[in-house]
Amino acid sequence: MTQRRLLSNNNFKGKKTTTTTLLVLTIDQFVFDGCDNCEPYLQLKGNKDLVYDCTSSNFDGVVSMMSPDDSWVAKWQRINRFKPGCYAISTTGRLPPSIVRELKTHGITYRSRDTSQKT
Repeated sequence: MTQRRLLSNNNFKGKKTTTTTLLVLTIDQFVFDGCDNCEPYLQLKGNKDLVYDCTSSNFDGVVSMMSPDDSWVAKWQRINRFKPGCYAISTTGRLPPSIVRELKTHGITYRSRDTSQKT
């Protein structure tokens, strides 16, 4: 994947986060590069409709993670196995049931990161 630019200020307009890993990018970045963490199983690259299905523009806070293995915040957020980048602290939105079923067929259990609802 290409190197990501960190978010430079509090302007999150036009940014989205994956509902699986909470990575924060623009729609164009997701379409052009996919998700650094979930591309092997979600395959967002080049599929704008799928990007809209698997991302949310409704999220709170951002953590910039540079050293996943050394970051206690990354461990607390459960993103310490992901690539360096900017991650939402919480999000609203879930994957569509059809995508959750597809993930299950590949042995991947989807864990919602939607903090707006109790599960």
